Amino acid sequence: MPDVHTLVNGFIIKLKRRKIEGSHATAKQAAELLRSVISSQRVPYTNQAAALIDAVKAVGEQLIVANPVELAVGNIVRRVLHIIREEDLSLANAAMAGLNMSTVSDDEDDGDRDNYPVLSAAVVAAAARSTLRPPSLQTLLEDIPDAAALPHTSSSGGDSEGKSKSADKSSRSRKLKHDVIEAVNELIQDIGTCHEQIAEQAVEHIHHNEVILTLGSSKTVLEFLCAAKDKKRSFRVFVAEGAPRYQGHHLAKELVARGLQTTLITDSAVFAMISRVNMVIVGAHAVMANGGVIAPVGLNMVALAAQRHAVPFVVLAGSHKLCPLYPHNPEVLLNELRSPSELLDFGEFSDCLDSQSGTGSPLLHVVNPTFDYVPPKLVGLFITDTGGHNPSYMYRLIADYYSADDLVVQLRPGTGS
Repeated sequence: MPDVHTLVNGFIIKLKRRKIEGSHATAKQAAELLRSVISSQRVPYTNQAAALIDAVKAVGEQLIVANPVELAVGNIVRRVLHIIREEDLSLANAAMAGLNMSTVSDDEDDGDRDNYPVLSAAVVAAAARSTLRPPSLQTLLEDIPDAAALPHTSSSGGDSEGKSKSADKSSRSRKLKHDVIEAVNELIQDIGTCHEQIAEQAVEHIHHNEVILTLGSSKTVLEFLCAAKDKKRSFRVFVAEGAPRYQGHHLAKELVARGLQTTLITDSAVFAMISRVNMVIVGAHAVMANGGVIAPVGLNMVALAAQRHAVPFVVLAGSHKLCPLYPHNPEVLLNELRSPSELLDFGEFSDCLDSQSGTGSPLLHVVNPTFDYVPPKLVGLFITDTGGHNPSYMYRLIADYYSADDLVVQLRPGTGS
């Protein structure tokens, strides 16, 4: 295995130099890196979970400082921390259940033993996972097997109890790290297939002869629209070009190559064309805990136009984009300002840039922000890989994916960055 420090430093350099773009690629590579960190971590015989959590936190803080605007990094770090806590609690409860249910006092007769309910490891593990989440109606629908239907086991003698405790402790020590890595592998797989899972829901939302509007370029939106076409849906797509990077041009070419009727419009024409649109479908950079959206610049204007004309505004986002932070957090308030060269050619307006005011500052400033914030009141529906949800339900999904102990961790950029 390559040296973990080399992998971490290489990923940090990529984040600082913006060599990785997009929440999907960033989240997947961050999860793979944390998997390598966990695999190479030498954990003690006791307090394995604490050692893994400390290692992930140490690396996660460095990654977040490298590019605090890329919120997917912090999301994955918190997801992995939640996985460690969940697996540790499941193993602990399963071990305790095995000890408690396999040990019966010698002075009790056989008739009394049969009256004791026995819980299996699977039942206790399911109950342990549910304790990590706040109570909700969703947890009431989970099917937990009946403990009375499970076989009873008993053991007599203090020596057997001591050996059982020692064996369970050793087994748990060996199993925790393996279970965490397996869970992280599932997380990586979910990130890789989130586009397909979201696209499977396209036929439920797009109907015949509809007009769909989108802005910029998003792989999730592309697969979603193409999936609806594959289901024999006939519709048109208006694509706003997404200046100044003009990523909408790339999306329009992809849609045409896949056989969709596409119309390319300028960003300034969105309000003029929105009255002909049946639905707005866009991607997102991150989904906040209050249901707000951090999205490519220009989407707030589209959301306001959609609200004015009562057009549904639908946001497609994988679960790795769900961020437990709120818009007032320091990480979210930061916005990345891109190079002015995307707006102006080299040498253009050079006379204006050279002109200075009485204070010595240039008269012309070129600002090129990357992201917009769309408040939850402008969003009609979120479509994630787990289904469609209202903005008011985002906090519940976030509570299922992250542990409350990790939300207050100092995972924020330091002053030395």
